[in-house]
Amino acid sequence: MRRAVCPGSFDPITNGHLDIIERASKLYDVVHVAVLINKSKRGLFTVEERMGMIEEVTACYGNVQVEAHHGLLVDFCRDREIPAIVKGLRAVSDFDYELQMAQMNHGLSGVETLFVPTSPTYSFLSSSLVKEVAAYGGDVGHLVPAPVLERLTRRMAERAAEQ
Repeated sequence: MRRAVCPGSFDPITNGHLDIIERASKLYDVVHVAVLINKSKRGLFTVEERMGMIEEVTACYGNVQVEAHHGLLVDFCRDREIPAIVKGLRAVSDFDYELQMAQMNHGLSGVETLFVPTSPTYSFLSSSLVKEVAAYGGDVGHLVPAPVLERLTRRMAERAAEQ
């Protein structure tokens, strides 16, 4: 069985993330989406909320499994016998950092990294940008799946009410 992992914080998942996950799901029998936990960052959504949104918007693919992970991605791969990491690249600036990570991961465990160029439609897109635009009331409906937009709008309203 061919298996790969698509890692990220997914806070929230965007159409760019979904594009890479969908494309990986056509290449691999099982695609693990690893929601990486960074305890030093306060996310907009909890890990459980992010996982729920990802499960909802990837259910149609039928071969995506969503899990949380804290620690080294290579340990996640080793524990599940996953030989490949699939990463989307938006621009040359992404490549510099991702190449270093790929080389480190391969050196640590032999896990291969496959780079998938992001669709030009999403080449500028990041979760941080989506959150910033949404925080100022901008329209991000074309940047995130509809169920995510609903939760994002609600969460932004809650945050605004707290201030």
